[in-house]
Amino acid sequence: MKDDDIYKSEDGSEPFRFNEKVARVFPDMLQRSIPGYAASIEAIGSLAARYVRPGTTCYDLGCSLGAATIAMRHGISEPCCRVVAVDSAPAMVERCRETIAEDDRQNGPETQVDVIEGDICEIEFTNASMVVLNYTLQFVDPGARDALVQRIFNGLNEGGLLVLSEKVVDESAHMEELLVDLHHEHKRRNHYSALEVARKRVALENVLVPESVAAHRERLQRIGFSHSAVWLRYFNFVSIIAIR
Repeated sequence: MKDDDIYKSEDGSEPFRFNEKVARVFPDMLQRSIPGYAASIEAIGSLAARYVRPGTTCYDLGCSLGAATIAMRHGISEPCCRVVAVDSAPAMVERCRETIAEDDRQNGPETQVDVIEGDICEIEFTNASMVVLNYTLQFVDPGARDALVQRIFNGLNEGGLLVLSEKVVDESAHMEELLVDLHHEHKRRNHYSALEVARKRVALENVLVPESVAAHRERLQRIGFSHSAVWLRYFNFVSIIAIR
């Protein structure tokens, strides 16, 4: 795993992109930047074991290097299932395919995985028992989020599961300031300098657009999900599960 030192040299003036430079250091970036990330991946495997039904399809949207895809694949215990992993960044898709190929060699392809380069807003969802948006919706244009979640809902079978992990903003300005400061402190404890933290924050401005937990849950309810709950929260990072 290569160290993430991108913002030691880049000044943040260019918008953040999921390019080859990011793909090379992405596991380290996630581990040091997103508190609770490992727990969300572990839970995805457990949820797949509980919710995936025989002969259905699972989707990992914004799959990046394939961590959630692998977790679902290893969690699935039912036959004749398929995981579709989608990302729009060619560098991420290439490395995700390498990850899946290595998993095939080590464990055997018990569950088929198809890695697709494409826009998640244009994917057709059919016969789905589980869909994962693990820190992905925050990068989708806010005006397109309702339509995407609606299409996911329409493609889910009854009892199907959506896992939605996001960076969020708190509705209280005072608490938001505290949570952001705690997150930056977390990064500094993970050996990012204050300058690196500041530069990356500038690079992500208008690229990663967070919403509140209330906004996410209101959307899920309005679209038709029968149940939703925050199952994991660490500072301003949450994971929500929603059941059709």
